[in-house]
Amino acid sequence: MSTTVETSAEVKKEIPVATTPGTVRRRGERGLAASAVSHGILIVASLVALFPIAWLVFLSLGPDKDDYLHPGDIWGKMTLDNYSFVLKDTNFFDWLWSTLIVSLGTTFIGVIIAATTGYAVSRMRFPGYKKFMWVLLVTQMFPIAVLIVPMYQILSDLQLVDSYLGLILVYCSTAVPYCAWLLKGYFDTIPFEIDEAGRVDGLSPFGTFVRLILPLAKPGLAVAGFYSFITAFGEVAFASTFMLSDTKYTFAVALQTFVSEHDAQRQYMAATAVLIAIPVSAFFYLVQKNLVTGLTAGGTKG
Repeated sequence: MSTTVETSAEVKKEIPVATTPGTVRRRGERGLAASAVSHGILIVASLVALFPIAWLVFLSLGPDKDDYLHPGDIWGKMTLDNYSFVLKDTNFFDWLWSTLIVSLGTTFIGVIIAATTGYAVSRMRFPGYKKFMWVLLVTQMFPIAVLIVPMYQILSDLQLVDSYLGLILVYCSTAVPYCAWLLKGYFDTIPFEIDEAGRVDGLSPFGTFVRLILPLAKPGLAVAGFYSFITAFGEVAFASTFMLSDTKYTFAVALQTFVSEHDAQRQYMAATAVLIAIPVSAFFYLVQKNLVTGLTAGGTKG
């Protein structure tokens, strides 16, 4: 036995141990060439996305309205006079106030309606609840040109033409159907056991919704709020039709004041567009943490 053990030990010593070469990659690990290609694609995509913004900022520094035809001349005469003119000699702050009222009002009212609608369809089984969601979806099929005339007639009868509330309600009719679908899908991902636990603790259905479900649905609410905000912030057709006073123009409509039949003050348009991007960027910064989570979770169930 001892001879056999010694022989097997010697054989083990003589067997060379395989060494792992340095070029062997772990599973899922990218090679150098693949990493270089992926980084190159991301860099190109970033440049494509950032170039229009950089170009707009660059044109806003040119003092003449025709500088966009000869952009190379801007380097020698850059100025901030365009921003000074927009802030001092136009109704910029009235436009800002109007835009924030309409955008935040649409966001607040739209998200409340969409959240209650999505939660009701997700949790309650009433007659026609599936058809109800499809009806909401069908409302998105009509083009704006078809809706402007009947909406104007309704707002005129209600004396809401040229009022913030009228425009907010119009925007809610556009934002609520999509947000309701989005939030319904997100509420479907929240376990029913949470609702049952709330009822056991004595909460009403509305109390369960407000105190238990809404805190868990923050990512979905963030996405719905961002969509509602952007919808109201950048829309032109409804705002230009229903808002008659120049002090009540939103930013999207106010940009048209720099263009007339025989003239176009593009340098002021560029400066105003740069200033307009600030509120949107600030709102996006506030909700960016929840955007990805809300979009992915809201699309898992329908």
